[in-house]
Amino acid sequence: MNRIDDTPTAWDERTQLTTFLDYARDTVRAKCEGVSAENARKALLPGSPLMTLSGLVNHLRWVEYHWFQVVFLGEEDQGPWTDDDPDREMRIAVDFPLAQLLDEYAEQSARYRDLVAANDLDATAKRTVRGGVHVDLRWILLHLAEETARHNGHLDILRELLDGTTGD
Repeated sequence: MNRIDDTPTAWDERTQLTTFLDYARDTVRAKCEGVSAENARKALLPGSPLMTLSGLVNHLRWVEYHWFQVVFLGEEDQGPWTDDDPDREMRIAVDFPLAQLLDEYAEQSARYRDLVAANDLDATAKRTVRGGVHVDLRWILLHLAEETARHNGHLDILRELLDGTTGD
């Protein structure tokens, strides 16, 4: 896997937060390099039938959508999930080529970089979360870095089980 860098170019809070989120995003792509279409759709963990490389990439894409567009901007939720199928984004991911999912995730990430650059870290989300709390943009960035890093661990496990590939 290609080595990616998590060292920020500057040490202000914004640069550190966005660098770590970008590092985690880039790691998602690195974990998927060279994976066949068939392997990207394989669920290898018996207790987690939706956990595929494709499913995780699509999940991360839609998680960012939810936090930035629905919670922060207050837009209507157009995500693929439903009350009957709250994990639908992971289920439908196997219907799309992994390269397409990665490209959509990268394109969306670029738009969200612009959104973050245009807003103060103290800007409050339009919608509340968890018991009526209004989180700020800083919290959203921290949460997304944490969630993406956690799922990179899942990608690590799946990739090693698929073809023995390990890495950072």
